[in-house]
Amino acid sequence: MQYNLETIEATTLPDLWFQTVYKCIEKGRNFQIDTGSYAGQKRLEFDYITLHVKHPEIREQGSLLPKIPEHYGIPDPVKEGYLEEYLPYLMTGKLEPGESYSYGQRLTRYPISKDWQVHLMMATGEDPILINDLEVWKNRNIIIETSAGFFLNQIELLIWTYKNKGFRNNQMVLQVAHPTDMLRQDPPCLRHIDTRIQDEKLHFIVYFRSWDLWNGLPANLGAIQLMKEYITEEIDVEGGEIIASSKGLHIYDYVWELAELIRGKSIKEFRKGDLNEHLY
Repeated sequence: MQYNLETIEATTLPDLWFQTVYKCIEKGRNFQIDTGSYAGQKRLEFDYITLHVKHPEIREQGSLLPKIPEHYGIPDPVKEGYLEEYLPYLMTGKLEPGESYSYGQRLTRYPISKDWQVHLMMATGEDPILINDLEVWKNRNIIIETSAGFFLNQIELLIWTYKNKGFRNNQMVLQVAHPTDMLRQDPPCLRHIDTRIQDEKLHFIVYFRSWDLWNGLPANLGAIQLMKEYITEEIDVEGGEIIASSKGLHIYDYVWELAELIRGKSIKEFRKGDLNEHLY
């Protein structure tokens, strides 16, 4: 069977969600999860998909989140106000009890190993391995010093670099993934947020290894857009586009009927159609 590559172009984040839900019902491959989160459940999943949002800053009906028309009687995939609750998870190093990491911890408060601390403490601006700007090593918004050691804030380093070194480089990648994540039962779904400033606009290029389309995508991209807006204000550039991709964007079986309902068909019609191979 051919490995299918899908692409969606959307104007806004809500527009993206509706288009992607519709296409997942039509194109998603059905399978049962063997291991990891939700083992044993079924889902429809794209082989690989690229999502291009041209104006992610636009608030439809005043929101970055999709709103399902009231006459369907279906709750919105993400409740209004959730982005403000979720944003600290993405932009601060706070960890809740039982958490060993968060996206925000990886992005804004990542522990600097003892080997790197040796370089840090001896920084002279002449180290052939590390960047040579002493201002970075002495900036406690970038290199956070605590009684527990030193921590890196990738977001603040990205802002400093764009402001002080110019816009044209290919190094400014906000990295979430780490090789030892393969040892985790539930490794991070978000792997990185790559960035580029082009034509005075900041664009984000995002990759998720696995991604829940119904709830996860609107919450994740909404919060990532808010983070982008913070960074653009700090750098003093305009907000640009979001390009996101995944080899594991999916909807779980418990929302298939809801997805079909807002798509304009009953689940009965869906099962009688040409897409039965996706469900059974």
